[in-house]
Amino acid sequence: MPNIDILVLAIIQGVAEFLPVSSSGHLILVPQFYCWPDQSLIMSVAIRLGTLLALLLYFWRDLLNMTQGAIKVLRGKRDGRVRLIGLLLVGALPALAAGYFVDLYLSQSLRDPRIVAFALIGFGLLLYAADRLGLTVRRIEHMSWGAAFTIGVFQCLAFIPGVSRMGAAMTIARIMGFERPDAARFSLLLSIPVIAGAGLYQGWRLFQVADPLVLTHAGLMVVLSAIAGFLAIAFLMYWVRRASFTPFVVYRVGLGLVMLYLIYLAGGVTC
Repeated sequence: MPNIDILVLAIIQGVAEFLPVSSSGHLILVPQFYCWPDQSLIMSVAIRLGTLLALLLYFWRDLLNMTQGAIKVLRGKRDGRVRLIGLLLVGALPALAAGYFVDLYLSQSLRDPRIVAFALIGFGLLLYAADRLGLTVRRIEHMSWGAAFTIGVFQCLAFIPGVSRMGAAMTIARIMGFERPDAARFSLLLSIPVIAGAGLYQGWRLFQVADPLVLTHAGLMVVLSAIAGFLAIAFLMYWVRRASFTPFVVYRVGLGLVMLYLIYLAGGVTC
């Protein structure tokens, strides 16, 4: 894979993974625009590990607090910080289970630009409606186990390219009345066990059999996607404290309409 491909795809994944615009959709569309071959499995894993690194770096304080709370509980003391760990695990279970099924039976059949285009538009409009109509009365401290599980179930829709894991999680969180910063923060934290569960084991197996050149490219992808992802997280958390999700909706709908035009009126998007 040429270095320009590595650079572009790593940055796209790092940015789109944490903004409600669908990283998987972009990673399907961009190679078709530029006639690039599909990225290898090891490159996909490397990008995933890079986005996991970005999450760990940005939320290190939250992770440290949860770890300290867990240690206190293991010592027989009470600590409210472990409740967030439980909420994240409950929310991650549906995606981990669904991910195995999708990877086994549906991963290739969903890689259709038409699916991406319609998902970008449909779930973009749903995000807009949820953001406009949803109340802003709940914070993470008010989240129940049922709410965490519901967010996790709704997040499974992101296995459809074009939906967006962040977009799906924040949509249902806003419908349930969570404030934008809390919806974004919980959705991002929920990505940690989901991405870790999906990428670490597979990554370890692949890196053991990869040749040095592939490992060099994979390492570059990890670093670039981590940097891009960290900046995207910082931007998202800055934005949701001050404004709505409308710009992301406009981008999603605009990109989806362009894709439909290219597919149905301009002869397609492939080379």
